[in-house]
Amino acid sequence: MSEKDRQDLKSGKKINRCLSCGKYENLNNRKYCSIRCRQILRQRLNARNGLLQALNARYATFYFSDTMIFLDIIAAGHKEIFRFVHRRLSGKTPSEDFNVLANELGRAWWSEEKRSKKKYLASSYVLALAVKTPEMALVKPKVLKSHKIQARTLDYLGMDKADLSSVKLKGIIKNAYRRQAKIHHPDVGGKSAAFRKINTAYHELLHWAENPRFIRRKGFTDKWFYDGASKKWVQPIPIKKTEP
Repeated sequence: MSEKDRQDLKSGKKINRCLSCGKYENLNNRKYCSIRCRQILRQRLNARNGLLQALNARYATFYFSDTMIFLDIIAAGHKEIFRFVHRRLSGKTPSEDFNVLANELGRAWWSEEKRSKKKYLASSYVLALAVKTPEMALVKPKVLKSHKIQARTLDYLGMDKADLSSVKLKGIIKNAYRRQAKIHHPDVGGKSAAFRKINTAYHELLHWAENPRFIRRKGFTDKWFYDGASKKWVQPIPIKKTEP
């Protein structure tokens, strides 16, 4: 960490840190120090989904501080939040610390399953190791809503994402198409391949305007989120695009 970052932390000023490894260096306005760093944590979280399924997790979150990691679980049939806390190991990344915690919980589950011959008793045994808090204390995940339109489709017509929210969307699409046709149509010296892409984008956008579709993703701005329905972890979602 740079001396400036240390001073900012001491003064209480918020500075960015990688949401995968926790590093502060050279982030600027980015949320991760690299794409690979984000991928490593996602892969390690997903690799332990068997444990979450054994515990009948409806939802789970993973987050960390400089000294601790936290795994919160809401299990089916329970009204509490089960929080597993593990101290960070010197020189280890949060994903490596998570592996240590998951290994400990996994060994505890298998040991109890071997003793009792009952999977549900093994799950109850592991959940009993957690710190319990009322489910009402859990902040509900936010929902990220985004248009199901590729950015390049808009680029072909010279449009912005903001245009998709306009009540005059069809008119905007047609006007944008006319502008591009005047430049790229083969009759005015344009290339056929480029114009075909513009034409395809035009029809895709008109179809979307008739039947708008959106991608909705639950999550938190500062925690990794596991949804038992999809059995996948999702990275923290952007702050600016969330809805209550």
